[in-house]
Amino acid sequence: MPPEVKTDSTVAEKQESTQPDGAERTKARKVFVPLVDIVEGEQQLSLIADLPGVDEQGVDVTIEKNVLTIRGQVTGESPEGYQLSYQEYGVGDYERSFTLPNEIDRQAIRASIKDGVLKLDLPKVQQAAARKVPVVTG
Repeated sequence: MPPEVKTDSTVAEKQESTQPDGAERTKARKVFVPLVDIVEGEQQLSLIADLPGVDEQGVDVTIEKNVLTIRGQVTGESPEGYQLSYQEYGVGDYERSFTLPNEIDRQAIRASIKDGVLKLDLPKVQQAAARKVPVVTG
């Protein structure tokens, strides 16, 4: 008899982003928190964010005061000449922020997007090799 396979039937719902106190959005459009996976290796962190409907022109990655912010703008609504009559999937933009640890080399961060999946490579700072300092008299 084969072993029992358990499946997780939970589905992640889109979570709408909240605005920071005192901030207002310039567009009257929903903004969602993208789902993100973070993987750590010896040389770098990799951040993979799901941004369905976002392409390279619609994504913006910024770093300000140790905070990395991802913004994704969804382009393309209904085809021309059509109007939406029923909707099950909420459409909106994406935004999420992360505090970067000091070990990340901010100048070497690389980003790529394909099929609505944003991948950020966050290389760690190269540590200086330990060395012995010679001491001389005088």
